[in-house]
Amino acid sequence: MNEHSVGPAAPTRAEHAAGMAEYLRQGERLAREAGNRGPVRLDAQGELHPNILDAYWEKGFYVFERVIGRSELDELRADADNMIERAPVRRDAGIDARGRPALGRDFARDPYTFIKPLSDPWGGTEVLGGRHPSQMTQPAADTDAPEDVLFLMHGMCQAMPSGLRLYGHPALLAIAEAINGEDFVPFNDAIFVKQPGLGGSVAWHQDGVTHWNSPNWDEGIHGFNFQVQLYPSTPGNCLWVMPGTHKDGHIDIKRLVRENGGSERLPGAVPLTCGAGDVTMVNRQALHGSFANTSPDLRISLTFGFHRRASVLGQKGALSMKSVDVYDEQRIFDRSAVIAVAIDARRRHHPDETPFRYRPFAGLEDDYRMTEATFERVIRDYNLKDLAI
Repeated sequence: MNEHSVGPAAPTRAEHAAGMAEYLRQGERLAREAGNRGPVRLDAQGELHPNILDAYWEKGFYVFERVIGRSELDELRADADNMIERAPVRRDAGIDARGRPALGRDFARDPYTFIKPLSDPWGGTEVLGGRHPSQMTQPAADTDAPEDVLFLMHGMCQAMPSGLRLYGHPALLAIAEAINGEDFVPFNDAIFVKQPGLGGSVAWHQDGVTHWNSPNWDEGIHGFNFQVQLYPSTPGNCLWVMPGTHKDGHIDIKRLVRENGGSERLPGAVPLTCGAGDVTMVNRQALHGSFANTSPDLRISLTFGFHRRASVLGQKGALSMKSVDVYDEQRIFDRSAVIAVAIDARRRHHPDETPFRYRPFAGLEDDYRMTEATFERVIRDYNLKDLAI
């Protein structure tokens, strides 16, 4: 149903939460049975344990527990809170709620996306290639809810010093290398903000749009996304995944919902519940989404993804990068340079940690040290060079 359709009245926030309760309990049981979670395990060579790889390729997701330590989590929370506090007081305002200049008005890409409370901004629209064809239930917010709420924040490597350092996390980059090969390349990043009783939904979708009809299609061709959880995530606010659907090709989502009586509460879906500092990894071809956050729990997820280089090279821009003619060698190199700078920024802040060795920039490390000049050259407005497929 789109916003112009005539249909039953939207449930209230409380009615939606009550109506979801049994589905959430069933999902928690399925999540326990799925198993796909545990700490990051690397072998003596620094490579991801094969049992984790097998589990990921079987189900299309994995939850890595206790990846981010307390001190780093505190830094990430502080920087994310600063971005939230410095957001425009209204969508098009130039100041924040305290009257200060809003963050990012000098960025080439606006770092903030606002939506109506508890709404589904993409479902049933042609936004993002029409990959969200069936709209989620949009509960009526409480009468004291604001007109607009923050939904997404962009540019964490530019706006958050801790976000840039996170981008160079050695364990996460080792996982990316294990999944996509040593010449892996970045995709993009975004921070999902789902405020209690206000946060919007993300309709069921598969992320990829480029390779569904490729003769080289396989279950990993569209890459994967990490989500670093700054707070515990619950069935009421977290990402849900349909296990194994990364193997199924392009899914007719409208038909799935229609055959489920028109309900978006798809049977068999698993909630990726997490503790603070856990990191989810989800195949971009897996069917996934999240419901309106009518729960009392805050979720802030730092999301960033990676591709195989071969999946990107020579492809036309897609999703938010549709204006790009082709991803050529220089474009890929320039966007990948963010990883090299992030590794050095992390090395300086975590001197006791063994830095990740990013093979495409081996021998070029001195050219990508974290300095003011390098920040301006590589990090400033880096997300204009994202590699979306």
